[in-house]
Amino acid sequence: MTPAAGGMVNETKLKLAVHIGGITMKNPVATASGTFGFGAEYAPYIDLNQLGALVVKGITLQPRAGNAPPRLVETTAGILNAIGLQNPGVEEFVDKLLPGLAGYDLPVIVNIAGDTVQDYGRLAARLGQEKGVAGLEVNISCPNVKKGGLQFGSGPDMAAEVTRAVKSATDKPVIVKLSPNVTSIVAVAEKVAGAGADALSMINTLLGMAIDIKTRLPILGNVVGGLSGPAVRPVAVRAVWQVYQAVGLPIIGMGGIVTAADAIEFILAGAGAVAIGAANFVNPRATMDVLAGIKQYMIENGVQDINELIGAAHS
Repeated sequence: MTPAAGGMVNETKLKLAVHIGGITMKNPVATASGTFGFGAEYAPYIDLNQLGALVVKGITLQPRAGNAPPRLVETTAGILNAIGLQNPGVEEFVDKLLPGLAGYDLPVIVNIAGDTVQDYGRLAARLGQEKGVAGLEVNISCPNVKKGGLQFGSGPDMAAEVTRAVKSATDKPVIVKLSPNVTSIVAVAEKVAGAGADALSMINTLLGMAIDIKTRLPILGNVVGGLSGPAVRPVAVRAVWQVYQAVGLPIIGMGGIVTAADAIEFILAGAGAVAIGAANFVNPRATMDVLAGIKQYMIENGVQDINELIGAAHS
């Protein structure tokens, strides 16, 4: 598809709705899990109703205190984090946090993480009972305690096993969040698609570390952490491009999106929606700025429906 040669379109006639694995979003801008808390933290800065979807911080069966500090390191064009899935646990989330989101007009997607395949199934079954949960995002970048700490997402077969466990436990849409720390992200995507995933989100953070040259020791308490921010964007765009060509599932693209131009790049590569992550820490209104910029791009380029742009760089 080539850029429209026609004139500008009327903003009131823009069609921004997208459909991601059974979830309808009023626009393609979502939040990336772990960067937006549980929504209420950003309510003083933006109208949450304007978001396409809210993806909350990762939830586990039991409460977790997270890793020992330091847990954040600023890097060139990004940050390293080793939070360690700090969260209140699924029961407190359901009892105390989820009800606070009921008054908002947007789909709430819950990111889930576990130590075993069974953990994922139990989380899916529990959250599947909640009307306020629109879908589940499955974090497969977690260490499998029964496999010596090997990440669930490190191999296609293990990723597929988790996907099947979640799908068999719930009727909610299942979005699998893919790790870039693999030999072939396409192979993993194909396997989870075959196991029943409804959509994909990609990418999760890249593994990295930082060393203090004065102490000559690793800075992070966990030694290694996840790299996010603008530095990872070219890697993420490449991954979305490749997976879009290989797998016919909707994709939520993420990784270093700061501006509308960044978001549109992901959409052209094949993402049906985008998620804003690290940028929220720098600018709490980043999601709204990106959304406004997408609208402006559509107006200036004669694009009436955002769906016209999805994967357009492939044609």
